Amino acid sequence: MIDELHATDVALIADARIEPSTGLTVLTGETGAGKTALLGALKLLVGERADAQMVRSGADALVVEGRVFLGADDMDGMVVRRRVGADGRGRVEVDGALASVHELQERVGSTVDLCGQHEHQQLLSVPTHVAMLDAWAGDAVSGAASEYAAALDEARQAAAELERVRSLVSDSASRLEDAQFALARIDEVSPSSEELAELEEMLPRATHAEALIQAAEGARMALSGDDDGASAASLVSAAARLLRDAERHDASLGTLADSLEASLAEIEDAAGTLRRYRDSVDFDPRELNRMQERMSALQGIMRSFGPEMEDVLARREQAREIVEASQDSSQLLARANRSLDEAEARLARAADALDDARRAAAPGFARAIGEQMARLEMGSAQIEVGIERQDRASWGPSGPSHVELLYSPGAGVPSRPLKRIASGGEISRVALAAKVVLGATDSVDTLVFDEVDAGVGGATAVSLAQLIRDLAATHQVIVVTHLAQVAVAADKHYVVSREERPGDVPETLIREVSGEARVAEIARMLSGDATEASLAHAREMLGEGIG
Repeated sequence: MIDELHATDVALIADARIEPSTGLTVLTGETGAGKTALLGALKLLVGERADAQMVRSGADALVVEGRVFLGADDMDGMVVRRRVGADGRGRVEVDGALASVHELQERVGSTVDLCGQHEHQQLLSVPTHVAMLDAWAGDAVSGAASEYAAALDEARQAAAELERVRSLVSDSASRLEDAQFALARIDEVSPSSEELAELEEMLPRATHAEALIQAAEGARMALSGDDDGASAASLVSAAARLLRDAERHDASLGTLADSLEASLAEIEDAAGTLRRYRDSVDFDPRELNRMQERMSALQGIMRSFGPEMEDVLARREQAREIVEASQDSSQLLARANRSLDEAEARLARAADALDDARRAAAPGFARAIGEQMARLEMGSAQIEVGIERQDRASWGPSGPSHVELLYSPGAGVPSRPLKRIASGGEISRVALAAKVVLGATDSVDTLVFDEVDAGVGGATAVSLAQLIRDLAATHQVIVVTHLAQVAVAADKHYVVSREERPGDVPETLIREVSGEARVAEIARMLSGDATEASLAHAREMLGEGIG
């Protein structure tokens, strides 16, 4: 949702700002006033191509800034700034950080649909048609679509596995000798990651067993005094007694005596621990030799097939597959082919089910759009949903068939793709009808309509206004309109005017109107002038909210 738009030096706009409503916002004004420039600023905000000719005459650059909320859960919004220099060089910033135009299209453009003649809009993008049908159909299609997506992924994995097996079989002949050598060499050592870790821990201890025993025993004897010398325990004990005797003259020495007496228990524990450690170290020359030989063997195959043990084990598995493939290539291929055939059969069933679900939903979707088109007095014009099965190689994530909305301008006239419709007014009204039908299921937050009221008047204008108001209940809608019936339905109303400046570039001004100023603008739209009759009619229409 667009929270704010600020345009500087865009075409005839020197400085303009709008804050669209969350519902319906209308832009009105005389032809040539500059509404196109404002729409151009909006296009830049959503990532459309920039043109240096859009820079206001005499300015170095144009700047478009906006605050956009991406979905209902976005509480902070995103600030976008786009600058286009008179030399054609551009710069995009999102929340103060540099960004690309593509990123702008992906993040902001995907939430805004521009519905006007020759605009880049979702209705003219054929790949979006299947998403529109599925969104409208809901649960009637979603289950089949999920099953198809899972089956397609399974078939792709099966095809990749078959290709891997074919490559393995074809390579096995030339690589067999090397694989046999590697497999025999590794299996001769029979390595494991667990054994390597154990040897790395135990071998240093076994290698230096004598030194460790001597160190532990020497330390124990120093603590215990078994060598007939003064032990650490006896010395500490003597010191504690001396302090304890002196305590009667200075109480502070008692604290030190307490500490020394406590340390006696720790010294005795340490001596016991050292005794147990000494007894646990086993110096066995034969076991040491065995471990050294084993470590040497493991390091040897790691040098040949590593550098890590995981690499050795992976090389063994690869070699095993090559050897087995040479011995059982026909069975491997048969299994892989059978798996692919089974996956393709499941995919075909899922594809049929998805097409059936869409074909069942398509008439209702087209009929619903047609009903809204009828409200716009589009005669016997109708929408059809074309579903054409594609060859297997063309199946994609969206389904096995080409789904496209087709338009017939009248009874007996063949339906044609929407993108070939020439009339901007027609395509805007079809877009409006489709968006009303999709309602809250539509993934787009903001809809911008231009020329939706081209050639519309009378009762059709009232119906058009009612449809737009219905749509504004589920979307943010911005409409450029010449119809008073649409303008009076708006939550916010902006008037675009052009101010001529002798000897200077004309300037487009944009201001929000309310109260009597809005009454005057509605009166102008009704009769071209603010007469008593048109002002009275305008007040009446604004009071009703829609003509």
